Amino acid sequence: MAYNRPNPDDRSDNVEKLQDMVQNTIANIEEAHETMQFSSPEEREKIEAKNKRREEAITAMRAEIKDEAAAREHGYQQ
Repeated sequence: MAYNRPNPDDRSDNVEKLQDMVQNTIANIEEAHETMQFSSPEEREKIEAKNKRREEAITAMRAEIKDEAAAREHGYQQ
């Protein structure tokens, strides 16, 4: 029986991927703000709640970017 081996941990481009994710999330927030003017009050409430979660995610991603950048600077430990 053949066993699947996990892929090695390649963190070399994590900072760039996270930065792209932050930019995409910011764009989604901006789009949501634009659509709010055409939304019902109930939809506006949902959009506001989702944007709040997006902002929290951005904060977490930025913290992870700092961690990944520090790890890159100090050499990755596997």
